Amino acid sequence: MEKFLHFHLLMSIIFSVLLVVLGNANSLSPLNSTYIMQTRKRFMSLDPTKLPDPPMPSYTFTVYHRDVFEKSKFKDYDSLLENRFARCHARASYLASVLESQNGAQGGEMSELIQKSTDIFYGSGEYVASFFIGTQMIKNYLLLDTGSDLIWWQCGPCEACYKQDQPLYDSTASKTFRIIGCNQHGKRCRTVNPAYYCNLENFECRYDMHYGDNSQTKGFIADDVITFLVEHWQVRVTFGCSKDQTGELNFSSFASGIVGLGRDLPDGYSLPSQFGGNVMSMCLPSFDSGKGSILSFHTSKWPRAKSAKLLFNYRYPSFYFVNIYKVSINDKEVPVSPSWWNFKGPMMKGGMFVDTGTSYTTFPHDFYTVFRYIFRAEVQDIPMAEIPVQPFDTCYKEDPNGHNLYFPVVKFYFGSVNSSTMLLLAQERVVVHYRGLYCLAFVGWNSERSVLGMTQLQGVGLTFDTIASTLSFDIDACE
Repeated sequence: MEKFLHFHLLMSIIFSVLLVVLGNANSLSPLNSTYIMQTRKRFMSLDPTKLPDPPMPSYTFTVYHRDVFEKSKFKDYDSLLENRFARCHARASYLASVLESQNGAQGGEMSELIQKSTDIFYGSGEYVASFFIGTQMIKNYLLLDTGSDLIWWQCGPCEACYKQDQPLYDSTASKTFRIIGCNQHGKRCRTVNPAYYCNLENFECRYDMHYGDNSQTKGFIADDVITFLVEHWQVRVTFGCSKDQTGELNFSSFASGIVGLGRDLPDGYSLPSQFGGNVMSMCLPSFDSGKGSILSFHTSKWPRAKSAKLLFNYRYPSFYFVNIYKVSINDKEVPVSPSWWNFKGPMMKGGMFVDTGTSYTTFPHDFYTVFRYIFRAEVQDIPMAEIPVQPFDTCYKEDPNGHNLYFPVVKFYFGSVNSSTMLLLAQERVVVHYRGLYCLAFVGWNSERSVLGMTQLQGVGLTFDTIASTLSFDIDACE
């Protein structure tokens, strides 16, 4: 009898551990609206001028979520969230325009979702990193964008610059500044991409970038040094010296430009391309933590993390596509064949890519409809709101007595169904709390491609390895 009890106890322990590993909702931390509101209140009281920004070693940068700098413009956290929703719309429009322009389509798939908002910077990134630029080591915050292969920042003397919070970089004051001629970067200046061209009057390599919200930045290609303060090590970086920005209301004052983090490509201008960054690691702080984290090149910070395979899409060579295989809610699979996620036809439609500028994971409408149906079926004991809030269509009422609530977990499998390829999204990455509601933090759109967004990856350590063709995930590495 004693042996039986010991065996029963052992099996109970093993079963409990398996529940945690496999993601049973009730084994996870509950959602409590009182705790959420307290956390957000602390976040809103943070002083961004006192954020720690310690000296970093070579090829390493300090990273923050952009809301740390934008929150002072809003009366409360829910108003700040509404601004994030607007960025989500703007980013979707921008991505749709990029994906369509490659396919020769006209117009914007997401035009029906666009809301006019100030200071949305076309939703170019949810995270910023600090850079020390030029001989004078001017500190500027730049938005991180895995969907771009250009680095640019405002470059004085300006023709039409928007007002920025940090000191303006002045190229004439930097002794290490150099203009790049067409002959030095001839391939890029003669590319079929109309954003780059050679000015035949002075043979400067110029660019003219248009974004989905009608904002625009233009200038010429140059290079200068950035400094890593620990070793006082300087690295020369090619960038867009941006002289003229239009659509001023769509540029946020806390950031002076964008850092393209697109894949390492020959003759590319992205930071990985210039650093020879076959390995890029980043920790993405949770939206309301106010904590700093890191972006680092050449080293893998989390070698034992879960992993997906990076897929190369020749139509969109800068994007980080992953080999998504299955999606389940709790343990209910969304019933599509793994081949449904494959690239299709000469236009390479389909698939899923990771994007630092997208707030909420986005699925094609057909898939999202089934995904939403299963999610709703798994949530039977929490009252659904009759009128959801945009951009969401599935919201639930918080408990009026402040009791804990449990929502389903979502599992993404990459390449196969096993624990080493599973990204487990607990409920804080599945729903977002907004004005007394918990809303499903996934959306559908009129595209055949899916986007893995930052709400789902907040607090996750990511390692992009383009030599091994892997993307590794380490849940809660940043917390």
